[in-house]
Amino acid sequence: MDAAFRPAVVIDNGTGYTKVGLAGNVEPSFSIPTVVAVNESFLNQSDGRNMGNYLAQYNAGIMADLDYFIGEEALSLPTSGVYNLSYPIQRSKPQMTGVVVDIGDGATHVVPVVDGYIIGSSIKSFPISGNDVTQIVLQLLQERGELIPPEDSLGIARKVKEMYCYTSSDIVKEYIKHDKKPDKYIKKWAGVKPKTRVPFSFDVGYERFLGPEVFFHPAIYISDYGTPLSEVIDNCVQSAPIDTRRGLYKNVVLSGGSTMFKGFQKRLQKDLKKIVDDRITTSNARLGVDVKSQPVEVNVVSHPIQRSAVWFGGSVVASLPEFYESCNTKEDYDEHGASICRTSPIFKGMY
Repeated sequence: MDAAFRPAVVIDNGTGYTKVGLAGNVEPSFSIPTVVAVNESFLNQSDGRNMGNYLAQYNAGIMADLDYFIGEEALSLPTSGVYNLSYPIQRSKPQMTGVVVDIGDGATHVVPVVDGYIIGSSIKSFPISGNDVTQIVLQLLQERGELIPPEDSLGIARKVKEMYCYTSSDIVKEYIKHDKKPDKYIKKWAGVKPKTRVPFSFDVGYERFLGPEVFFHPAIYISDYGTPLSEVIDNCVQSAPIDTRRGLYKNVVLSGGSTMFKGFQKRLQKDLKKIVDDRITTSNARLGVDVKSQPVEVNVVSHPIQRSAVWFGGSVVASLPEFYESCNTKEDYDEHGASICRTSPIFKGMY
């Protein structure tokens, strides 16, 4: 029989019951209690203090693995005896609820995900991204009169951003630190002009922290936009269903190279937590003494692969065996042309 006409087996591994049936049916064919009864008495036969006992314990483990019952048979065994009941699935559902804050070079999006599903109506965009930070760094250097080769100015500004920029916890204190100890905080950039090969150098000062500050004070760069990123995230969560909001605040995940600035995660968490805490304080004052809102946990997650998190997700999907069933081949492209890229082989039979 052609594989395309073979019905798939659908297995729902639940905490209480495992349901098994064929795809296309209205209900499962079997519903089995998710429980295993294992004979663990073999494991008590040896204390493992020498090689002989070790081998005995090893063999006992094999016997224990072979002597088991599942489902209804496991539940029908006497409650007192050599078999112990085990429920292998306890909350095995992975954490798939959170807010993805993806800041790339050209776009920034805040995407809420609940139980693995995107809440499309709550997606928010932010008008500032990594390229804007580069432009701010370049603008500040030029306004201060630093001599940067115009033909290579954007590339230099990008390298300055990646090497020296960081997120401050308090912008006023950061200004004071630079003014008091310029030798400690001001960096020196040295290079060679690409055309004339003449050496040049310039100082990197306030732009080190003023560049990333645009995510928290966007009016620095866009005069008619003053909503900080932390507030955009809060608006995103508040627009999601009320029963999902605590889970979303608890798992704000950073993605993209422009989230890699030192101190970015701590600053974003501090600002977002202040917004949430202030709302709770206001709510409690309005409700009175007898009724109090519970604190909300706010957690911004930083992780080693956040620079390439989007690629990593694609890598995981492309590693699945099912991925190739969803691909367009080069032969398909040659036969149908570029229009084939607008459809997926999965849905070919539907059109």
